[in-house]
Amino acid sequence: MAVHGRHTKVLPSQLNKVCPETGDSPAMHPREVSDFEVVPNLQQSSSSIGKGQRKAHFPSGSNEKENLISWIPENIRKKECTYFVESSQTSDSGRVVCECGYLREQHLEDAAKPPLFLGKEWDPSRHIQEMPTDAFGDIRFTGLGQKTGKYVRVSSDTPPRVIYHLMTQHWGLDAPNLLISVTGGAKNFVMKPRLKNIFRQGLVKVAQTTGAWIITGGSHTGVMKQVGEAVRDSVLSCSYKEGDIVTIGIATWGTVYNRESLICPMGGFPAEYVLDEENQGSLSCLDSNHSHFILVDNGTHGKYGVEIPLRTRLEKFISKQTKVKGGVAIKIPIVCVVLEGGPGTLDTIYNAITNGTPCVIVEGSGRVADVIAQVAGLPVPEITISLIRQKLSVLFHDTYEQFTEGQVVEWTKKIQDIVRSRQLLTIFREGKSGQQDVDVAILQALFKASRNQDHFGRENWDHQLKLAVAWNRVDIARSEIFTDDYEWKPTDLHSVMAAALISNKPEFVKLFVEQGVRLKEFVTWDTLIYLYDNMAPSCLFHSKLQKVLLEEKEHTASSKMPRIQLHHVSQVQGSSLRSLYKRTSGRVTFTIDPVRDLLIWAVVQSRKELAEIIWAQSQDCMVAALACSKILKELAKEEEDTDTTDEMLALAEQYEHKAIGVFTECYRKDEERAQKLLVRVSEAWGKTTCLQLALEAKNMNFVSHGGVQAFLTKVWWGKMCVDNGLWRVIVCMLFFPFLYTSFITFREKKMQPMGCLTRFRAFFTAPVVIFHMNILSYFTFLLLFAYVLMVDFQPSPSWWEYLIYFWLFSLVCEETRQLLHDPDGLGVLKMASLYFKDFWNKLDVGAIVVFIIGLTCRLIPSTLYPGRIILSLAFIIFCLRLMHIFTVSKTLGPKIIIVKRMMKDVFFFLFLLAVWVVSFGVAKQAILIHNEERVEWLFRGVVYHSYLTIFGQIPSYIDGVNFNIDQCSPNGTDPYKPKCPETNEDNKEPIFPEWLTVILLCLYLLFTNILLLNLLIAMFNYTFQQVQQHTDQIWKFQRHDLIEEYHGRPPAPPPFILLSHLQLLVRRGLLRRPATRHRQLKEKLEKNEEAALLSWEMYLKENYLQHQQCQEKQNTEQKIRDIAQRVDVLADLLDMDRVKRTSLVEQRLGALEDQVHQSAKALRWIIQALQGSGFSSEEDMPPLVSSRTSEEKEFDPEEKPGEKQPTHHVLARNLLYPGSHTTRFPVPDEKVPWEVDFQLYDPPAYSADHRDTAVQDPFSPSLESLLKINYNTMDGLIDRQSFHGLYAVQDGLPLNPMGRTGLRGRGRLHCFGPNHALHPVVTRWRRNLDGSIIRKSLKKMLEVLVAQYPLSDVWALPGGSLEPGETLPLKLKWILRREFWPQFQNLLKQGTEIHKGYLDDPRNTDNAWVETVAISVHFDNQNDVEMKRLNSFLQGCDPELCIRWQVLDRRIPLHANHKQLLQKVSTLLGAYY
Repeated sequence: MAVHGRHTKVLPSQLNKVCPETGDSPAMHPREVSDFEVVPNLQQSSSSIGKGQRKAHFPSGSNEKENLISWIPENIRKKECTYFVESSQTSDSGRVVCECGYLREQHLEDAAKPPLFLGKEWDPSRHIQEMPTDAFGDIRFTGLGQKTGKYVRVSSDTPPRVIYHLMTQHWGLDAPNLLISVTGGAKNFVMKPRLKNIFRQGLVKVAQTTGAWIITGGSHTGVMKQVGEAVRDSVLSCSYKEGDIVTIGIATWGTVYNRESLICPMGGFPAEYVLDEENQGSLSCLDSNHSHFILVDNGTHGKYGVEIPLRTRLEKFISKQTKVKGGVAIKIPIVCVVLEGGPGTLDTIYNAITNGTPCVIVEGSGRVADVIAQVAGLPVPEITISLIRQKLSVLFHDTYEQFTEGQVVEWTKKIQDIVRSRQLLTIFREGKSGQQDVDVAILQALFKASRNQDHFGRENWDHQLKLAVAWNRVDIARSEIFTDDYEWKPTDLHSVMAAALISNKPEFVKLFVEQGVRLKEFVTWDTLIYLYDNMAPSCLFHSKLQKVLLEEKEHTASSKMPRIQLHHVSQVQGSSLRSLYKRTSGRVTFTIDPVRDLLIWAVVQSRKELAEIIWAQSQDCMVAALACSKILKELAKEEEDTDTTDEMLALAEQYEHKAIGVFTECYRKDEERAQKLLVRVSEAWGKTTCLQLALEAKNMNFVSHGGVQAFLTKVWWGKMCVDNGLWRVIVCMLFFPFLYTSFITFREKKMQPMGCLTRFRAFFTAPVVIFHMNILSYFTFLLLFAYVLMVDFQPSPSWWEYLIYFWLFSLVCEETRQLLHDPDGLGVLKMASLYFKDFWNKLDVGAIVVFIIGLTCRLIPSTLYPGRIILSLAFIIFCLRLMHIFTVSKTLGPKIIIVKRMMKDVFFFLFLLAVWVVSFGVAKQAILIHNEERVEWLFRGVVYHSYLTIFGQIPSYIDGVNFNIDQCSPNGTDPYKPKCPETNEDNKEPIFPEWLTVILLCLYLLFTNILLLNLLIAMFNYTFQQVQQHTDQIWKFQRHDLIEEYHGRPPAPPPFILLSHLQLLVRRGLLRRPATRHRQLKEKLEKNEEAALLSWEMYLKENYLQHQQCQEKQNTEQKIRDIAQRVDVLADLLDMDRVKRTSLVEQRLGALEDQVHQSAKALRWIIQALQGSGFSSEEDMPPLVSSRTSEEKEFDPEEKPGEKQPTHHVLARNLLYPGSHTTRFPVPDEKVPWEVDFQLYDPPAYSADHRDTAVQDPFSPSLESLLKINYNTMDGLIDRQSFHGLYAVQDGLPLNPMGRTGLRGRGRLHCFGPNHALHPVVTRWRRNLDGSIIRKSLKKMLEVLVAQYPLSDVWALPGGSLEPGETLPLKLKWILRREFWPQFQNLLKQGTEIHKGYLDDPRNTDNAWVETVAISVHFDNQNDVEMKRLNSFLQGCDPELCIRWQVLDRRIPLHANHKQLLQKVSTLLGAYY
C-alpha cells in the first residue's frame, strides 16, 4: 500500500488520525490521459467502496460526497517516486534524500529495493508513477474562522478538461465570464498604500461585476497574498451576496508546508490545515483567503514552478470554452495581471503576449513590472541593451550582479517583443487620467486586444459587445464600444438586446434603446415566445405558466409538454387581459403593440428598472401604468413570500403614481382632452379604459384625483352645469315647468333657448335626477310597506299590499337587468360574478329572496303569521339598503365605510368573546345545576345568562345570598322556571361552593367587561383612525360605483321603471339590438383623433419624466450624495495631481542624475587626456547628453509613438520557431545587422526534413555537401539569385541580407539562400446591389480574394513558394482549375508589380529566407469577363479549400506580411485601408 505522506512518514496506524476511514487501494500503473482522450465516468462514476462505509463517514448530506469520493480517484491521479536514488544534497535537517527530494521513509516500501532494469540513474519518466490521488475534499484553516474551501491533489499530467469538469460539475462553480490570471513576485514585496488599495478594490470589483475567476499561485506570500487579502477585505467591508469571489490557487504540492493534514484517501470533509509561516522554512503555506486549491504533483519535493505548465494548459483550455448566458454565447476571455516579479514573471508575460493574451502591468509594484512599464512608451528601437541594463541595475539592485550578459540580451529581446505588441499591453499607472481603477484597466485591456484582433466584418465588435453584456459593464460599453470607430445598425443589437432583457440588465437595455433599437422592430412573435421560455424560474409567473402548460398537457393527453404560446400567458394574467393573445392556428409577424407585450413580460417578473425603461417607450402610457398596477396586485395576492409580495405592491403603487403624474400633466394642459383619455377605449389593452383599469385595480389615489372626480361630477350632473345647486334640482323635480326658465342652466348652448324640448329629456336623464327620484320612490315604497305590516295586514291582501307586490316586481326586473346587461360582451357568468362582488347587490338579492319567502308563507292561510314575521325581517333588510343611498353624501358616506369596517372587527371579536362566554357558562351550569336535560334551559344557562351577565344582569342565585326556591323548579319539571341549584335536603339551602362561583364570576367580568370590551373599543378606534386618514379617497373611489349605476339606469323610478324594461325587452328580444354603453364612460375614438391624442399624451409623459428627474436632483438626500461624489472626485484629482507632480520631479531628478553621470565621464576623459602624451581625437570624446532629454516627458503606451516601420525583420526573430520545438537565440534590434559586433551570438541549427518534397538542400549540412551548391546564380532549376543583389557566403552558408535571425540552417524552407515565392493580389471594387461602388472616408472600398488552406487556422493570399522550374505556386494551382492556369498567367503579366524582394517570414533563418513578387490584379469593371471566368473556376476548386471575396480592411485576418502587401495595393489604387 502506498503511504500517503510526504513531509513525514504516515504509518497505517497513524492514518486514522488524519482520515477517519481508509481503505486499501491497489497500486496503479502509470498512465497518461491526453486532452482529447475520453475520461472514464465523467458523468457517472462508481467505486468499490461500500455505501455503508460512506454513510458512516458522512452522517448527513452524503450523496454529493459519495459521488466525489468515487469520481476523483477514478479520474484524478497523483505522482509517487517508486525508486530511491540517493542524492548528493541533503534535507534541511541534514538527512539523506532521494533525487526526488523526499526522505527514504517517505517512499513506498518497495522503493528502496533496487529492482532490475531500472538503471542506476534516477529518471523521472521511469521512476515516478501515477496512482489515485489521496488528497481532496474541503479545507478549513484552523483558527481562521469557519470558511471552508475546496482542494485536490492532481498529477502534473492531468488533462485540463478533467480539472475543469471537477470545478464546474462537482465543486459547483459556474463557468466564468472572465478569467483573471494574476502573476508576479512569489516573495513578499512592499507596495505603496494607495496603489495597494487601488489594486485590491479594482481587482475585487472586476471579479464581482463580471463573475470572473481569479487564478493565482495559491501560497500565502507575494502577489498571491495580496490577492487573498483583497478578497478578504471585500468580504469584511461589503455584503456582496450574488456569489462569493472565486479565487483559485494553483500551487506545487511538493512545496506546500503542512500538506500531511490534507492527505485522506476517502476525502477530507473538512481537512484542518494549520497556516504556520514561522516554521515553513523553504516551503510555503497555502493562503487562507483562496476558495479553491489545485495542488500539482510531479512526484518531487521542494521544487517550485511545477504547476506552471498545467496552469498554462488549464487557462488556455478555459479560454477556449464557450459560455452561454442570457442567450449570449461568448468565449471565456482571459487577461493576465502582473505585479512585481522576477525572471519567471517575464517569461509568463512573454508567453501570454505570444499567445495573444492581454496583459495589465501595474506600475509601481516593482522589479519586472516597473521595467516594462518604464520602457513601454518608448519606440522599440530606443529599447536597447544598455537601457535595459540600466533599468535592471536600479530596480534589481539586490540581485543585479547575478545577471549575465546573455540574460540581459534575452531580457532586452523579450521586452522588445512585448512592447511591440502594444495592443496587448496595458500599463496601469497610478494617477493616469481616465484610468483611475484597476477594473477599468483590466476591461479596457481586453477590449483593446479584441479591437486590434484581426477579424472579418463586425465579428469582433459583436464579441466585444457580448463581453460587456456578460460582464454587465455598461460604462465600458459606452466608452469602448459605442464610439465613432464603428457604426452600429439597430438590427445588429437585437440578439444582445434579448440577452440583456433575459439577464435583467436594464442599463444595457437603456443603452441599446439610445443606440436606435426600435422595440416595434425588435419584439416579434418569436421573440416574445423566446423571452417567456427564458423567464426567471424563481418568479411566481413562471410557476403559474408551467401549471397552465401542465394542465393543457393533461387535457390533450400528450406525452410532451406543449411549447409556450401567448394564449397561455393570457390565461395566467387574468380576465382583464385575456383578449390580448387569442389562440390562433397561424402566427403573425408582429403583435398589436410590441411595447405593451415587452412591458407585460417585465412586469410579471417584477423587474422594476426594465419595466420603467420599457414604459418610458410606450405610447399609451396611462393605460399601460394602470394595467401594470393591476397585474402586480393580482400576482401579489397569490405570492407566498411576504417580501416579494411587498415588492410587488410597492411597484404597483409606483405605477399608479406614474399614471397620476402623467394625468396631472395632461389635466393641467387641457382638462377636456385629459378627461377624454380616461374613457378612451384602448384596443391594445383589451378594449378597456383608464378609468375601468383603475377601478379594477382599486387604485384609490388615481380615482380620487381632482381631474377624475371632476369628470365623475360632470357625468353625475349629465348635461346640466355642475354649479346649479341641489335645491334647484329638487324644485324642478317637483315643479318641472321651472325647466323652461333660467332656473336651471345647461352646459350646451343649444339647450339654453326657452322652448327647447330637449331640456326636459336632458334634465330627467341626468344621473343626479334619476338618483333623487329613486330615493323618493324607495322612501315611498318603505312607507307603504311599513303601513301594510303595521296597519293593513289582512288575511286576504288589500290593494295597498298588491301595490307593494307590483313595486317589488319592478325592483326584481331592475336587478335582473343589472345582472344581464353586458355592453362589453363579457358573458353571463362573468357578469354574474361581477354583480355578486358588490355588497349592496347581495343585500338586494337577500331582501328580495326573504320577501318572496315571506310572501309565499303569507298567501298560505296556515302560515299567515310566520309569513308576517318573515316580511318584517325583509323590511329590516330593505331599510339597511338605505345606507347605500347615503354613500353619495360626503359626510355620511365615509361613516358608512367606517361602520362596514367595524362590522368586520365585531365579527372577529365575537370569536374571542365566545370562548369566555361558553367556558364560564358551562362551568357555572355544571357547578350549580345537576343534570339539566331541557335543551332550551341549557342554552339559557350556558349562553344567554352568561352573555347578559356582561351587561350587569347577574343571576341572583349565583352567590347563594339572594337564593329563593320559589323562583326555580326543584326537579326541573316547570317549563317556565329554571332548575334549582344543588340544595340541602333538610333546609333547602344551596350547598354549592359560593366562594368558587364568586371568584369565577369576578374573573369572568374582569376579562370580558374590562379586557375584551376595551379591546373591542381599541379595535374600533384603530379602524376609525385608519379609515379616517383615507376617508376622502375611499369615499371618492366608492362614489364612482353609485354614479356608474345611476348613469346606466333607466330614468323612470320604480314602479314606472317597468315601462323602460318593456322598451328594453322589445329592443333586445324582438329587434335583436346589442347592448350599448353610454359614451360618457367608454368612448371609441376615430383613428386620427386617437393618434393625435396619444401623441399629445406621450409628449406630456416626457415632460413628466423630466420633471421627475429634476425633483430627484433637488431631493436633499440626492444633493448630499452628489456633493459627496463630487468631493470624492475632487479628492482623487488632488491625489492624482500630487502623484503627477511627484512623478515629474522624479523624472527631472533622473534626468539630472544622467547629466551628472555624463559630466563625470567627460571630466574623467579630460583628465586622462591631459595625463597622456597628447590630446585624443574628438571621436573618442563621450557625447554629452542634453539636460532636457527626458524633462517633462511622459510616455503613454496607450498612445502609439510615431515610430516608422521596423528597419529590421521582426517575424523572422520570433523566439519559438514555427512547426518545431526549437528556440531561437535572442537577437535584439540593435544586434540584427551583421556589421554590428555580437560576440555572444551562438544560434542553434535547425533544418527540417521535407519528405514530401523531392527538391531540398541537405538535411544535415556538411561542408562537403554545401560546397556543391552554387549561390548567387541559377543552380540547375533552383534560382539562388536574390532580388537584393549579391549576398555573402560564410563557411559554405549564405547569410541573410537582412541580418541575424537567431537560427542557423534552413529551418522549414527547402533551400539555402533565397526561396522565391509569388503572391497575386486579386481585387475588385466593393459594390452595392445597384452596382455603385461603396465608399468609406470618401475612399472607394476594395474586396480581395483570400483563401484558407487545409490544416491552417488563418487566411492568406492565394500564392506561395514557387517550385523549381514552375511559374505558378502550388497553392495557387490548388485554387484554380488547370484550364484556367494560362489565362491567369496572362492576368499576372497585365498586373502591376507592387513588391519584389525580401519577405519578413517566421520561417526565415540566418541561411535561408523568402523573397517574393507581389502582383496586383485588379478588376475595375464588375462585368469584366475575366473576373466572371475566375469566379466560375473558383467554384469548382478543391472542396477542402475555403475561398472568399473579403472586404479589404486593416483588421482583415491575414498573415502580417500579407497585410503589408494589401496596404501597398490600397495605396496604389487610392482605396480605403
